[in-house]
Amino acid sequence: MELGSIDTQFLLIIGATFVAIGALTWLVLDTLMSGRDRTSKRLQALSDPRRAVAENEKEAKKSEALSRVLEKASPTFAKPLTPTNEKDMSKLRQELSEAGFRSESAVLSYLALRGIFAVAFLLAGGGVSVFAYGLTYGALVRTFVVGALGFYLPTMALAYLRSRRKTQLFLGLPDALDLLVVCVEAGLGLDQAMRRVAEEMQKCYPVIAHEFGLCNLQLQMGRPRNEVLTDLGARTGVDDLRALASILIQADKFGSSIANALRVQSESMRTRRQQIAEEKAAKTAVKLIFPLVLFIFPGIFVVLVGPAGIQMAREMFPAMAGK
Repeated sequence: MELGSIDTQFLLIIGATFVAIGALTWLVLDTLMSGRDRTSKRLQALSDPRRAVAENEKEAKKSEALSRVLEKASPTFAKPLTPTNEKDMSKLRQELSEAGFRSESAVLSYLALRGIFAVAFLLAGGGVSVFAYGLTYGALVRTFVVGALGFYLPTMALAYLRSRRKTQLFLGLPDALDLLVVCVEAGLGLDQAMRRVAEEMQKCYPVIAHEFGLCNLQLQMGRPRNEVLTDLGARTGVDDLRALASILIQADKFGSSIANALRVQSESMRTRRQQIAEEKAAKTAVKLIFPLVLFIFPGIFVVLVGPAGIQMAREMFPAMAGK
């Protein structure tokens, strides 16, 4: 009976592991194939606009239903994790803003996700650990580790989204500045040039287009240009956008040429990108040491020394045995 119960527990653990790995693989593949899905959706929208509109409405209804459920559950799960002082709350809002989440309920939703993930991982890890190992100290430790993983998983995802968004802004900003220079030299004002850049770069750099479009919207609402440009650098967390805002504010204040300031900033950013690329290329040789030592050198050693070792074993071992 004990052997049969052990086999059953082992099979259940294998099954749960297989399901978890399968779900993770599906999520990764779905993320990697999202670009191809967007391309097919665009082609379908061009071929059948009515069907595309209906599918967009269905997706919007699903997202609204999910957001409603999350908003209802947010206060319960987010209350124990809500920062007690304004400094921590401002820091959390800044991190969410740098990742692109700027709604009023972003903080509560994020904290609720952390609580939900922690409880879900804690229950799942505790159930599997207790079922596999019983009520032991090792099962308790495993449960705590799994719960901590679920608690910090949204934090790691937020850090990844922040880094990716900042990288997209950094890589696309020189092209946006070049287009902004062309628009300004063609006779457009800075506000009209930013609107034009937001329209033209919607497909290639949607993050920059969204930021410039938000700036243009704030300018149309009557906010001063200095505040709008300062807010652009503050909410994105990108140093180059902060420098760009400072340059534009100084150029507007002292009456200097905005086109020349933008051109100088664009050239400096391209130089910085080139330096970063050269730095990464210089680090490649050092990073290649580990795969060479672990995977390539053992294979080369076996191929080169293996035949000589076999021949030596065939020749020397019989002679030694004869003596």
